[in-house]
Amino acid sequence: MSEVVSFRPRRVRFVAIPAAAGLIALFVVIAVLLRNTPTGAYFEVSDQIAMAMVGVLLACGVLLLTRPRVRAQAEWIEVRNLLGSTRYAWSDIRGLSFPDGSAWARLELPADEYISIMAVQSADGPRAVTAMRTLRALYKDATATV
Repeated sequence: MSEVVSFRPRRVRFVAIPAAAGLIALFVVIAVLLRNTPTGAYFEVSDQIAMAMVGVLLACGVLLLTRPRVRAQAEWIEVRNLLGSTRYAWSDIRGLSFPDGSAWARLELPADEYISIMAVQSADGPRAVTAMRTLRALYKDATATV
């Protein structure tokens, strides 16, 4: 059994985590100020709590962007994007690519299908290059022994 390599996006975390904290803070402030409106509408504590919870839900949505990960070893590659995770044997993969102008790398599958690898993002620059070189080396080694 070989060592498992793992890659996650970096730059998106530097943006998403402060944005999520800012959303929560903004909606908590709105919830606190909601009670005193000059419109004549009357808001109760439950309305204030609901407003704060909207901020929490929006923050959770933003934090989903930090979830992608790719893990690989000599026998398989596992891609976790926003909502799901799938493991593929290297023998099921036709190649790895990073098309020009694309935001993410991708796994080329049979029948002209592909899966985006959101963990390897062009915004990460040299880290994405390192990740692709590592993944391509694993793919090359796995397909050479078949």
